[in-house]
Amino acid sequence: MSIILLPSIFLFLLSYFKVNRILMAIVSSTVIIPSIYLFFHPFTGEYFLVDKLNSFILLISSIVSVGVSLSMIALPKRLNLTNYAVKRFYRFFGVFWFGLIISILANNMGLFWIGLEFATLSTVYMIKVKDSITAHKEAWKYLIVGAIAISLVLFGIILMYASAKDILGENAMNFYALTNHAKQINSFLFEIGFTIAVTGFFIKMGFFPMNLWLADIERASIYPVAALFSGILESAIILGFFRLSQIEMLVNNSHLITFSYIYAIFTLFMVSFLIYRAKDYVTTFALSGIEHMVLITIFWVSGGYFAALLHLAAHAFLKPSLFLSSALLEQNKKYNFKGTLQGYNSKIIPLMISFLLLGIISIPPSPMFFSEIFGFKAMLEAAKDSNFFFLMVFAIFFILLLLSVIFYKFINIYQEALYKEDRVRKKVYKSEVLMLLLFTISLALLLVPQVLHYIGDIIK
Repeated sequence: MSIILLPSIFLFLLSYFKVNRILMAIVSSTVIIPSIYLFFHPFTGEYFLVDKLNSFILLISSIVSVGVSLSMIALPKRLNLTNYAVKRFYRFFGVFWFGLIISILANNMGLFWIGLEFATLSTVYMIKVKDSITAHKEAWKYLIVGAIAISLVLFGIILMYASAKDILGENAMNFYALTNHAKQINSFLFEIGFTIAVTGFFIKMGFFPMNLWLADIERASIYPVAALFSGILESAIILGFFRLSQIEMLVNNSHLITFSYIYAIFTLFMVSFLIYRAKDYVTTFALSGIEHMVLITIFWVSGGYFAALLHLAAHAFLKPSLFLSSALLEQNKKYNFKGTLQGYNSKIIPLMISFLLLGIISIPPSPMFFSEIFGFKAMLEAAKDSNFFFLMVFAIFFILLLLSVIFYKFINIYQEALYKEDRVRKKVYKSEVLMLLLFTISLALLLVPQVLHYIGDIIK
């Protein structure tokens, strides 16, 4: 396990020495090496495990980290970041990745919480890399909201531990032990703990009632920090929901569906109109991330595991790429959509950004187009097997109505970006082209039949 953590530890130590940002980016990208190794070498231990689910999430998170590292090569030129600010970012990125590995690979609720807390605290300092009053204010806001959310998660974990302590002893913290003995644990106590912990997870992802704090933070921080939130941190948080919901499905599946549907749909209702009123790129993309976490949640509890995981992977690549593309789009007219796809020397740049921008609203051939088809199919199957068929069908149509509001907003953004007059010359660096290529290729690979088959086999 210690070997897996070496890249993040080495990156943290290197940030204290005088090195250039290209070397820092190369070292940062080495986090993908242990992720690839673990992808092909699963294991199960008392405190840590590597199965198809978490190795898949770890691999896509490491690909995102490589894209973030590529963007950091050119970003100091765009934002006038000092060398100290760049090293400070990588220093806390090392801590962030250290915590993420512990959290994603944990086979223990307590270790999962510790890893998530590491990641939460490190992102507070990464937000403050941008030396502005707004960034410092939002960092404090994140610390407060994050503390509330992570405290709810901890309290929920304590209750779930207590629900199985008499049966499993110290193994009551173990995800797999809880899953194997779900029928024997105290269901009432477990469900209270599950509800509280999942509420904490949802708050950390920007769900109701705290929809705007995440968007404000991602707007105030530098673009790579927003990419880390959407592409990596949210994936780790939703993994915790996946693990606990697999236990709750065995305890009381109808309660799980009822709670998740009500919470998620109400959040989507709020977010859809916040997106409609958004005035800048990053805020729109940040709020859109909440929308996609809502869909992943609903698809998962409906039994659409393939749809949920395909959607998660597509979101993990699309959303960070759009945040990092904002550095290219906003370089001349910040907070303005008009004409932002014009003024580039090469046609490949606006083409790739257009593909990413339209892919996030599930226009084919985006992987999200296919994940939503299979996801809504799973919802219909769940409706047929439930005692509330008409309510479930109404929920599906209501979700589609809210998604149409978001679809309209993004199409309007795309039209303004493509057709409004703006002939200002825009510069793009080679590392940014490589970053866009990485995410575009990664998205395309999700549509390869072998990859789709693998995703379908993760949860059987």
